[in-house]
Amino acid sequence: MEGITNSAEEQQPSTPLSNSWSNKQESSKNEKPKPVGGFVLVHAGAGYHSESKAKEYKHVCKRACQRAVDRLKAGALAVEAVTAALVELEDSPFTNAGMGSNLNLSGGIECDASIMDGKSLHYGAVGAISGIKNPVLVANRLLSEAQRGKLSAGRIPPCFLVGRGAHDWAVSHGIPPCPSEKMFSLSAYKRNKRKMELAEKLDTGHNQTKKRRQSCENVSFINGGNHGCLDTVGAVVVDLEGNVAAAVSSGGLAMKHPGRVGQAAHYGCGCWAENTCNMNPYSTAVSTSGCGEHLIRTMLARECSTAMQSEDAHQALLEAMQNKFISSPFLASEDRVLGGVIVLRCCRCVEAPPSQNIQGILVEFLWSHTTESMCVGYMSAQDSKAKTHISRLPPGTVPGQCLAIEGGVCRLSVVE
Repeated sequence: MEGITNSAEEQQPSTPLSNSWSNKQESSKNEKPKPVGGFVLVHAGAGYHSESKAKEYKHVCKRACQRAVDRLKAGALAVEAVTAALVELEDSPFTNAGMGSNLNLSGGIECDASIMDGKSLHYGAVGAISGIKNPVLVANRLLSEAQRGKLSAGRIPPCFLVGRGAHDWAVSHGIPPCPSEKMFSLSAYKRNKRKMELAEKLDTGHNQTKKRRQSCENVSFINGGNHGCLDTVGAVVVDLEGNVAAAVSSGGLAMKHPGRVGQAAHYGCGCWAENTCNMNPYSTAVSTSGCGEHLIRTMLARECSTAMQSEDAHQALLEAMQNKFISSPFLASEDRVLGGVIVLRCCRCVEAPPSQNIQGILVEFLWSHTTESMCVGYMSAQDSKAKTHISRLPPGTVPGQCLAIEGGVCRLSVVE
């Protein structure tokens, strides 16, 4: 197996999570402080991250982590925190999601997004939605509406809406529309249009080898737009109750056909979250990125979640990426299989003798990609700032035919 790297970091909180509420203890000495906190892992897309924009990619990951941790410190559950992280990623002009989305063939923006709650196992998604600045807010609202139960006359509430219907539903539920002209760059569209036309001209040429090479180069650049060939952004979160949640958001491929819906909206393909139960010893949360069609045909998010129930998380993810993705029989006709995942799994653990009543959550977090690079950030509620990293394939390896895998461990402590 080629191109495998591994690193691990262990974060030890310096104080128990209950200390984060110490300022309130003066006014409520007789009340037991409510523990707050958790952990977040985000990604800014799998693809190619240029060195010239590395600082911007890392910065947006830091902001997304901080946004989620702020919500966790305020007592929010995992779903609310993961939504906050995605809003920050969608608001950045450097990511291919929300405000920074790629343009389709018609020069418009159509976004995909989904979110999943590991506690209720509910899921909400939107596909090819236009005129909404933060598609993840619509996906999250669909999820929360589904949790309320059936509609009038016993109707089942929708979990996945697309196109104009998704836009109108969002507006009717209080999510403000955003004028399309505020969400795209006309110059980028014209530039990509010229490159696509050049690629189409090459398709009529007689030199097949040169045609394939140059066409691939042009389409690769087009798909990156201003993002260096980046796709879906996402996040995974665990709160101190042990609930997990995952979310993804994407502007899709540049110059895509109007109406195309990528993996970011598809169930089991863009994200997955599932709390521990009798059958599963671990809670797991997964968010994917890369070529949507490859991720849809392999249902990679759910495959990785299932794999994480094995004892060795690192080995399990490595085998899942190799056997369920790169070597998947569903992608046998593909020369290069492009994608990336961030994965979080956790379980309750006892960190002291039972008499001290101290418990915690052991969090293992990993990322893996077959693309040239993937930018990630992570942070616990005890950290003063997020850590970021641009993971790259080892030199000399071929994107789409090999993989990189890295990760770490974090222990979250709480006095009960």
